Amino acid sequence: YAPWCPACQQIESTWESFAKESENLGITVGKVDVTQEPGLSGRFFVTTLPTIYHANDGVFRRYRGSRTLEDLQGYILERKWEAVEPVAGWKSPSSIMMHGMAGLFHFSGWIRQIHNYLTGTLGIHVWVSYAIFILATLLIGLFLGL
Repeated sequence: YAPWCPACQQIESTWESFAKESENLGITVGKVDVTQEPGLSGRFFVTTLPTIYHANDGVFRRYRGSRTLEDLQGYILERKWEAVEPVAGWKSPSSIMMHGMAGLFHFSGWIRQIHNYLTGTLGIHVWVSYAIFILATLLIGLFLGL
């Protein structure tokens, strides 16, 4: 979820109720703020918010059903998740490919922090910051090419 997302705000009370019932269902319920954990949004290939996953013994399934408390509970109690096809091996959050995707998301956040530091803290013009990144990209490419 993301705090600014209207759909996430709409489901929040239902999700909190679902989390309170989690002990009775024999599950653990959690939520992750993708603005604070960009690597996880890359690892889970989150393209829409909110995104709900069911994980059991390292097998991940994306929940696409209704987001009412009754339907969420029914998904667990009636074991409806068994009829849902697991996330493909290469797209599984535990795969090497998704570890790499998480790294790219972390790297992009790091670049954004550097850009904000250059423009906000040091007062460098935005285009000068872009020029610095272009020059750094060329130099890294030249170095790796050698």
